Amino acid sequence: MNVYLDNAATTAMDDRVIEAMLPFMKNHYGNPSSVHSHGREVRSAIERSRKKVAELLNASPSEIFFTSGGTEADNTAIISGIESHGITHAISSPMEHHAVLHTLEVCEKKGHINLSLLDVNENGEIDLVQLEDLLKSNPKSLISLMHANNEIGNLNDLDRIGTLAREYGAFFHSDTVQTMGHYVHDLKNLPIDALVAGGHKFHGPKGSGFLYVRKDKKIHPFIHGGAQERNMRGGTENVIGIIGISKALEIAYEEMASHQSHIEGVKTHFIEQLTKEIPGVSFNGLSGDLSKSLYTVLNVSLPASESNRGMLLFNLDLAGISASGGSACSSGATVGSHVLRALNHTPERDAVRFSFSRFTTIKEVDYTITQLKELYSVEA
Repeated sequence: MNVYLDNAATTAMDDRVIEAMLPFMKNHYGNPSSVHSHGREVRSAIERSRKKVAELLNASPSEIFFTSGGTEADNTAIISGIESHGITHAISSPMEHHAVLHTLEVCEKKGHINLSLLDVNENGEIDLVQLEDLLKSNPKSLISLMHANNEIGNLNDLDRIGTLAREYGAFFHSDTVQTMGHYVHDLKNLPIDALVAGGHKFHGPKGSGFLYVRKDKKIHPFIHGGAQERNMRGGTENVIGIIGISKALEIAYEEMASHQSHIEGVKTHFIEQLTKEIPGVSFNGLSGDLSKSLYTVLNVSLPASESNRGMLLFNLDLAGISASGGSACSSGATVGSHVLRALNHTPERDAVRFSFSRFTTIKEVDYTITQLKELYSVEA
């Protein structure tokens, strides 16, 4: 049996998304910057997609900029935000995605900012009292804190953080890659200045993304060389990616309630069966608490096992189960998870991130539980 439980890394494309993209692969191939009819036809499709994304997020089309994915969007918001607003201090956490953390570290190394990282407790919760103290000492900072952690699923309170940001004149950016398409983002009412999305996290195409920047917090371009994206991103647009991400987001919003209900049922079943079948199992961060975590992610801490230590993902793969030991973006590295290190996770215990989608079935979960039980019965 082949089981895919790595949806936080990427999701399967929805057939309806593929159908929406196909005409722009086959027939509508004009360059959207061209003035002739072939180009105008494609330009109109891009602007319809922008309008659709803005409509779903309760934003203005002029606030949406299409990118190659979440990483580019994060880099743009952070680097251009710092430059455009003369920011000299940034606040983040040690558990951010490397698209954020490494970018901020490079900015600090170049002498553009001083970087403060918030303390986190053993559950991965950030210290919001410390955040306010830092803002009191450093008003008009850049705050970059993700909505949901990609490894342990912890959810941050964007309203509370954004309210603090506005009180102290800070520029608030959030990496919302894991929550876009899974939660409603009402940008007219959410106190946030910039957020990002990657289409492949909600059944859209890889290589597609977008950046939202509030119209009264405009930033300079990050990529130069053309007037595309309202002079905000040089380069010929990834037309099929833009068509795909807007369609995927539309489907996600239309079916969000049913998708969430299904996935929460799958996750709850997985937690119950794991706890029942494998003594000593626990859950990293808040991922085992559905009320405080991203419903698509469960980070499992398994009992120390000599036969599985360092080999668990390999053993699962042999059984046809795809999962992750951390962020997929670094799954080929040997350095381990910076998020789990921040939690002081016991290295003797294997940690596996199982992540679900609307395509995940109870049958697949039960098969995975059976395989895990067999792997750990060796130690009995």
